[in-house]
Amino acid sequence: MAVVTTQLDIEVRAKIGKGASRALRREGRVPAVLYGGTEAPVHFSLSPLQLHKELHKTGFLSTIFEISVNNKKEKMLPRDVQFHPVTDRPLHVDFMRVSKGKKITVSIPIQFINEDKSPGIKHGGVLNILVHNLDVIADIDHIPAALEVDMTGLEIHQSIHLADLNLPGTAVPAHPERDDTIASIMPPTVAKQTEEEGAAVEGEEGAETEGSETAESEEEAKE
Repeated sequence: MAVVTTQLDIEVRAKIGKGASRALRREGRVPAVLYGGTEAPVHFSLSPLQLHKELHKTGFLSTIFEISVNNKKEKMLPRDVQFHPVTDRPLHVDFMRVSKGKKITVSIPIQFINEDKSPGIKHGGVLNILVHNLDVIADIDHIPAALEVDMTGLEIHQSIHLADLNLPGTAVPAHPERDDTIASIMPPTVAKQTEEEGAAVEGEEGAETEGSETAESEEEAKE
């Protein structure tokens, strides 16, 4: 399912630089910039409430946003968000200008569904996720909000590979050789620990029995 274009309310800013950005933050706005293509960068600010809402949605970095600049619509993709190291408050957002038909590389979150229908998970298996976000090359009309992995029927020791994912349209993985294995279902760690503990206990009991038998033999010899 392709992502829906989201409208952002912005205020274009004339002043740029560190001092101007600090002043904006004091006023309760978040500085941002739109770059890319053949046109000049656009410097603007965002409402922190609207930005906070979008940041907490799945797939923020794969969402196509639209803004209006001088009565002209611009489509853009988030590329970087800078956060305050202590408060974790967003300080600045970079957006890249995108256009219809142009292919771009975007990071798509992977979501695992129907875990309750996986026999491996039901028997105590653990889902080991190797790839949380998949880099995909796609045009802006075929960027999914997320990639879903259906775990129905998956057993312990089974793996989910890149070929098991359904990419929309003409989208292709950016690094197929690197991201081949997405996740796997590992054996239950508790059972493994129990087996190891059991073996250790048996070893201790064996040692105690052997020591007891040796002591009894020595007592008999003395008699």
